Amino acid sequence: MDLAQDVQLEMFRAMLLSRRLDERAWVLHRQGKIAFHISGIGHEAAQVGAVFAIRRGYDWVSPYYRDLAILLAVGMTPAEFVMGMMGKRGDPTSGGRQMPSHWSLKRANVISHSAPVATQSPHATGIGLAIKLRGDDRVVLTTVGEGATSQGEWYEAVNFAAVLQVPVVFVVQNNMYAISETPDMQMAIKSVAEKACGLGVPGISVDGTDVFAVYRACQEAVDRARQGGGPSLIEARTYRMTPHSSDDDDRTYRSREEVEEHKKSDPVLVAKRQLEERAILTEKAYAEMDAQIKAEVEEAVRQAEQAPYPEAEEALHPVYAEEIRLAEASHA
Repeated sequence: MDLAQDVQLEMFRAMLLSRRLDERAWVLHRQGKIAFHISGIGHEAAQVGAVFAIRRGYDWVSPYYRDLAILLAVGMTPAEFVMGMMGKRGDPTSGGRQMPSHWSLKRANVISHSAPVATQSPHATGIGLAIKLRGDDRVVLTTVGEGATSQGEWYEAVNFAAVLQVPVVFVVQNNMYAISETPDMQMAIKSVAEKACGLGVPGISVDGTDVFAVYRACQEAVDRARQGGGPSLIEARTYRMTPHSSDDDDRTYRSREEVEEHKKSDPVLVAKRQLEERAILTEKAYAEMDAQIKAEVEEAVRQAEQAPYPEAEEALHPVYAEEIRLAEASHA
């Protein structure tokens, strides 16, 4: 393993923080304290492995709605996440006006995205083109679920990125279900990575439950992009352990036995075992980390519950520029 031990621990901590915060979000929903939650449980390795391959805060990220672990790893605080779920003013994405998990984080170069899937992919290609035109050495990381690869926007984005050879890494988090549809209902090929061949980009399929395997694959793609080698497509194969969202009943399309079987390859447990085998993490150190994270999550919930909601007038800003509004007032 080419990663320093402290970096491996940092990656694991980001995964565990995402898991505990995600679990707490489900409790908040059941308590009626938030209206909606879309979970990333099962995706932690795919997300953390990918984001640790870029220069966080320097490169650009165009995420999708499950990317809680990515946002935490680039610097979103647990309190900011909970404020977003509760629609509080301190939500950095929209000041409490956007639907939960429609991420952006300006200070970390994370751009906002829309509710329709795959619309963030053309944004990533556009940013990649701007980087190339400026002669910059930054890279764009963008993610989707496998269902989004059936959307025209995704194809257009990857095709245009390939034609222009822009520095974008397209990561597909294949969790086996596009809401309720399995991959064989969407594509006649065995792997999303096979789509890369027809689009003229390198493609690789990797175990998305292994954070270090995802990191290695993404690091190679990021290095190639930064050196002018163009875009890549990486499929991280994982499993969505929760319903599609808090509004979904996944019992209508998959058995409990199937879900329980996949829990044996829980990415958090896989990473924990790997670190224990490498003598990087002990059971005592894990227990201390977990306790600290749980306390951090509870403090985040406390802060968010006490935070104010936005005023009604704030719905107008920053939709319209302040300078324009002042100019209009002076002509009234």
